[in-house]
Amino acid sequence: MAEPLFTDLPRDLPSFLERFGTDAQCRAHLVRARWPESFRCAECGHDRAWSHKKRLIEECRACGKQHSILAGTIFEQTKTGLARWFLAIYLVTSSKGGISALELQRQMGFGSYGTAWTWLHKIRRAMIRPGREPLADRIEADETLVGGTRPGKRGRGAEGKTVVAGAVEAERGQTRGRRLGRLRLQAVPDATKASLEGFLEANVAKPATVTTDGLASYRGLPEAGYVHEPINLTRSWGEASQRLPAIHLVFGLVKRWLLGTHHGAVSAKHLQAYLDEHVFRFNRRTARSPAHRFARLVQHAVQTKPTTYRQIVHGAPA
Repeated sequence: MAEPLFTDLPRDLPSFLERFGTDAQCRAHLVRARWPESFRCAECGHDRAWSHKKRLIEECRACGKQHSILAGTIFEQTKTGLARWFLAIYLVTSSKGGISALELQRQMGFGSYGTAWTWLHKIRRAMIRPGREPLADRIEADETLVGGTRPGKRGRGAEGKTVVAGAVEAERGQTRGRRLGRLRLQAVPDATKASLEGFLEANVAKPATVTTDGLASYRGLPEAGYVHEPINLTRSWGEASQRLPAIHLVFGLVKRWLLGTHHGAVSAKHLQAYLDEHVFRFNRRTARSPAHRFARLVQHAVQTKPTTYRQIVHGAPA
């Protein structure tokens, strides 16, 4: 049986505006997202509530405790109507290659670029679901360098670059090589054992089989509880892309996406937010429609703690 949040979804922008064109329609959807089974009072456990017409409040019919619909979500303290937020989320998720802050400003009619930029970063914070399951089974892992303004050397002698660690589920297909599963990407301080092994332990279940290149930083994976399959490579990018095709395909996609949609204008302190967006899109590339990505992101948005402008500007972790 389909989840209520994922039924009767819009097929295109006109049907989206018909379905979510008013604040009242968006409010009703948000209430279902916050209480998917049914309303449950945090004070007394009662399952019925009054909906305030002029305030985004659900009030328990038994004890009178008021529950804010927006508190503890990315929408907390917003002064903008929910219909505007829903439209922005739809534009972000329905665009195949994503959307830049400049394009969001144009489509939403924002008065400033800064508003669009801030909204996009708040939306990106919701793209990583709290408590998501780790990768499992067969994994390809590697690290790459992504252009960004970070001083000093990082990784394998890179100046002004950011090391990005990646891991992707990669099964041997019957006819067409490797079939890709879920992806994880993380900006890390360097390519040391602590950084790369730490990334894998945070994102990959044990005892997965992890294929990497021969970098010494990965040699401790067996002791960490993984089945390690190292491949000794030359410095050649061509050989690496052939011997570790899955993760290098991913690295190529994310670099082209950063250059194409965002013109490479991503600072090191904000890079993780963009990586999170790419992971969200990649892991939902087989969704039945863009509207399913929209519904999933709204679901995540009510589970994601609010973020202040200061936190976003300074690149504070989610």
